[in-house]
Amino acid sequence: MVSDKKLVQEVTGWLKVFDDGSVDRTWTGPPEARFMTEPVPPHHEFKNGVATSDVIIDPTSGLTVRIYLPEKKPGDEDKLPVLLHFHGGGFCVSQADWYIYYHTYTVLAIRARVICVSVYLRRAPENRLPAACEDGYSALLWLQCVAKGQSEQPWLHSHADFTRVFLIGDSSGGNLVHQVAAVGGKMQLSPLRLAGGVMIHPGFVRSERSKSELQQEDSPFLTLEMVDKFLKLALPVGSNKEHPITCPMGAAAPPISDLKLPPLLLCVAEKDQLMDTEMEYYEAMKKGGKDVELLINMGVGHSFYLDKIALLTDPHTAAQADHLIAGITDFIKNH
Repeated sequence: MVSDKKLVQEVTGWLKVFDDGSVDRTWTGPPEARFMTEPVPPHHEFKNGVATSDVIIDPTSGLTVRIYLPEKKPGDEDKLPVLLHFHGGGFCVSQADWYIYYHTYTVLAIRARVICVSVYLRRAPENRLPAACEDGYSALLWLQCVAKGQSEQPWLHSHADFTRVFLIGDSSGGNLVHQVAAVGGKMQLSPLRLAGGVMIHPGFVRSERSKSELQQEDSPFLTLEMVDKFLKLALPVGSNKEHPITCPMGAAAPPISDLKLPPLLLCVAEKDQLMDTEMEYYEAMKKGGKDVELLINMGVGHSFYLDKIALLTDPHTAAQADHLIAGITDFIKNH
């Protein structure tokens, strides 16, 4: 039978939304890039220095995380720091098991000697914001339950240092780092301690186009079409880009000076269309008296480090990705 559903929204290469509410996230961009959006199955045995496991942390909702455990090395601490990871995708696409994240967070787990816990976030438009934020809060509270011995997770029980838990997020996942850290600052998380947060190219925007949005070229992982259409699908109905989740330095957001936040590392890319608003956030954090460090990658664009093709074919991109991983590793070691 021929379907009579009609296309009502499309984000080129990434997503189609139909009038019956169904969503098709089949990759329709360049075929040679499809592998980066394909899921990597978990493997409990160590491969290339890392084992992975998918764990349902809320049987009622089905909320799931992927755990990356690095293989023990001589000189490792008895317990390793934990990175609670929020993937990007404009709140609408991608998921924790995609190859781009598997590759990146395998490397980071090995280099930084950390356990990564990556959340399978609910996505818009089926689940508009703040659904992804709520998933982030739930994952943090689950880690606290594991730390207390109230929830079983053998890998974390045996290897995790819950006094050194870091939040980390790519692109829109960076927005969640701010939101989850702000809520965590109001909570009694003991015996867990939020030691820091890492925002990599967070999706901070304004309703009015910034200079960098107007001047920087589109990149494989960010176009102005993606920014506008993803946020229209993701933000609460009736909201605009000044919403606190997408503009935490704006007038609609709680004053940054009033927030209790852990030390943060803000990572920006020189050619990112969102660089100006990311730097506005950085300046607001400094003005608010917060502990924030800045890492800038030169000559690269938004989420460049996820682009496996560029990493293999462009020495500059590869060198900048190495610089990024080194900077994140140093931040973790120093906190």
